[in-house]
Amino acid sequence: MTRKREFKSQEIYVNMGPQHPSTHGVLRLMLRTDGEIVSDVAPMIGYLHRCAEKYGESGTYQMMIPYTDRMDYLAGMNCNWAYCLAAEKLGNVVVPERAEYIRIVMGELNRIASHLIAFGTYGLDLGAFTPFFYALDEREKILDLFEMVCGARLTYSYFRIGGVSQDLPEGWEQRCNQFIDDFRLRMKEFNDLLSHNYIFIKRTADVGVISPAMAIDYGCTGPVLRGSGVRWDLRIDEAYSLYDRFRFQIPIGRGEKGAIGDSWDRYMVRIREMEQSCDIIKQALRGLPDTGEYRAKVPKVFKPPKGEVYVRSESSKGELGFYLISDGTDRPYRVKARSPSLSNLCVLPAISEGMMIADLVATLGSLDIVMGEIDR
Repeated sequence: MTRKREFKSQEIYVNMGPQHPSTHGVLRLMLRTDGEIVSDVAPMIGYLHRCAEKYGESGTYQMMIPYTDRMDYLAGMNCNWAYCLAAEKLGNVVVPERAEYIRIVMGELNRIASHLIAFGTYGLDLGAFTPFFYALDEREKILDLFEMVCGARLTYSYFRIGGVSQDLPEGWEQRCNQFIDDFRLRMKEFNDLLSHNYIFIKRTADVGVISPAMAIDYGCTGPVLRGSGVRWDLRIDEAYSLYDRFRFQIPIGRGEKGAIGDSWDRYMVRIREMEQSCDIIKQALRGLPDTGEYRAKVPKVFKPPKGEVYVRSESSKGELGFYLISDGTDRPYRVKARSPSLSNLCVLPAISEGMMIADLVATLGSLDIVMGEIDR
């Protein structure tokens, strides 16, 4: 007589990371799964913690600038900018107009460079190898432009309290204009290669849906928030620098391939943001004053008056803010950074319950997190 066996499933805990290739850095996800179905996700952070805020309180105001490059190391210019904005507001520093235009050009170029990595690595996450090479090819051209102005290709430290470290070299504007013209032609190739690829759409549409209310409740910002259909961009809604002089659109998720706020929407917002950044750069280069200072005359020993400020800006990942307290000395009493990647990561457990492990990888990739600014 054959005895009939009963098979029962059992939930197990699985570590995804920190060595897993699809976890975007030294992130560890503790998964509770029943086979391929995920019932719970717990992000474990801290593997890249380097006491950035304490370091900012231990040195002078200027000494913190290179450290901001190491936060979102894919958008160092934007991190430099956010910190300098806070220090300038604290010290009542007026930035020259030419410096403001240069900052906008650099910030938008870095936004494109950051989104290119998001585009390329997202393809890698889902098994598409070729888009990564296309992305790196274009990003290298941006890094060439950055190298011309500051000598660096990743950690730039180009911004200064009151402006930038040096003026644009001769011929830089023409080369930047040429890059934008060429890049716009390549955008169609990106969309043909990945954005409208049938398999890619099947892997991302209706996957990892974040409703507008949930995105707001969890403090999501940047493309993650706009991917859920919320039209919020600090460059327009709380215009800083000279952004109120430029005309550009705010791309949002529209549910074209699935539900509003799915992984495809978040991906597509970044693609369209690159097109808008091209428009902003073109306008900035046309309006760039031929003459003027590239940095305000700030004392070598910068001592802002006693007080506190919080300033936020629109980085490539979302709202990047700095809270500074001055006690009247040349060293800040308190430095606190608000990083967009941390808030964007916090929504992952809420949207992951019941999805397949493969869909979890697609969802995580669509958030485009950088561990350097999560751990700090």
